[in-house]
This record gives sequence, structure tokens and C-alpha cells, in this order.
Amino acid sequence: MPRYDFRCRACGSTFEVTRPMSASDEAAACPEGHDDTVRLLSTVAMTGGAAAPPSGGCCGGGCCS
Repeated sequence: MPRYDFRCRACGSTFEVTRPMSASDEAAACPEGHDDTVRLLSTVAMTGGAAAPPSGGCCGGGCCS
């Protein structure tokens, strides 16, 4: 299940909520009980994957003019 980051506008705390994607747009109260929260744009960090091999294609080989 995905996690969503929120920030409370009243107290400034940030917190995570785990919920199904179908409920991603629902409001979330902060742990202090405030209702004035906003969902933050989360960034995804991916590590450990295979890097793309170097190529002589248009994005790296200089064939675009």
C-alpha cells in the first residue's frame, strides 16, 4: 500500500499516511489533531538498479544537430 506525506499548516509537522491509492485524495488529520493539512509531493529514490549501458545513440553520441 502506498504512503503519502502530509504537512500540517497549523503546527508545521510532517507525517506519513498509508492508504490505498483509491483514497489518495482524502484529507488527513495530523497526529496533533489539526485538520488543516496538505499532501506533499513525494520523491522516489531508486537505488540498486542496473544502470543503462553507454550508447552512441542520439542522446549521447552527438548525432543530433
